Amino acid sequence: MGEWLTVKYGQLLGRIPVGVTKDAGVQIGVRKTIKVEQEKVWDYLTSPQGLPLWIGDVSEFRLQKGYEFKSKEGICGKLTVVLPFRKLRMKWKLPEWEKPSRLQLYLLPTDSGKTTIAIHQEMLDDVYVRELMRRFWADKLEQIKNYLEGRNE
Repeated sequence: MGEWLTVKYGQLLGRIPVGVTKDAGVQIGVRKTIKVEQEKVWDYLTSPQGLPLWIGDVSEFRLQKGYEFKSKEGICGKLTVVLPFRKLRMKWKLPEWEKPSRLQLYLLPTDSGKTTIAIHQEMLDDVYVRELMRRFWADKLEQIKNYLEGRNE
């Protein structure tokens, strides 16, 4: 607990950047709530139309633990948790990275029939990569929202 307090205290003083943790390294979380049911969001994200947004062009994608993927764009990874309609957890790596990050996609239903898409990414190299990924995922969530809510642009 002492190390966690040291990190939090360091962040408050501006000595440790926001997003840096003791165990998960540099991390980012981005979320967006859309007016679409959880199942439809899941179906889209795991479909040939949705996969290119977050993995790229893949000839096959199996929703099973241990499945390894690599897109034509060079994004690669391995699924470690698959909870249909709720959560995907995986190793996820851009081609220019030396080591993979840990990426989690959560679909959280709301009482009003909407879905919150929450993206959490850990084990990033530094705060620069954190900011790049924050922008990357915010843009992807906006694209998903626009597509699923019928505002294709």
